[in-house]
Amino acid sequence: MRLLFEMDAGDYDRNGVAFVRHSARCIHIKNGLAAMVHSIKYDYYKFPGGGIEKSESNEAAMIREAREEAGLVVIPGSVKEYGCVHRVEKSSHDGADYFIQDNYYYLCDVEGRVQAQDLDGYEAEEQFTLEYVEPGKAIFVNRNANHGPKDQIMLEREARVLELLKEEGYFR
Repeated sequence: MRLLFEMDAGDYDRNGVAFVRHSARCIHIKNGLAAMVHSIKYDYYKFPGGGIEKSESNEAAMIREAREEAGLVVIPGSVKEYGCVHRVEKSSHDGADYFIQDNYYYLCDVEGRVQAQDLDGYEAEEQFTLEYVEPGKAIFVNRNANHGPKDQIMLEREARVLELLKEEGYFR
């Protein structure tokens, strides 16, 4: 999978202990709008997706996470690799000095019917809501709204992926 870009905060001890957790994310575009999860509580947008479990492939994790977070049912035969964002920053996990994450993005189609979400505790608390959003709006909100304690690096990652998709002509 091609490397889209790297995000290295440089705010950690490179000789320390790393916490590694990769993720897979769903890119679904419909009528020029991106299917994104909107956190109502902290007012930010992210592509549906999350952590890859040890027992699953990247694609399987993306399909599972899109269903859980957004209620989107991915059509498996439609999945195409888009790219990867490599992220490194100081860790907030106990016992780790820095956090490494490769975020694998996949373009895909989804079934027309949206199912009920199956949210984790923090996702429900943040009021994750599926929203088809104009990419410029999501970019603006992620870069300018007050997101409270949310990780601005993660929000910038999503904004930059949206910019690349726009530059490459995916939103017509």
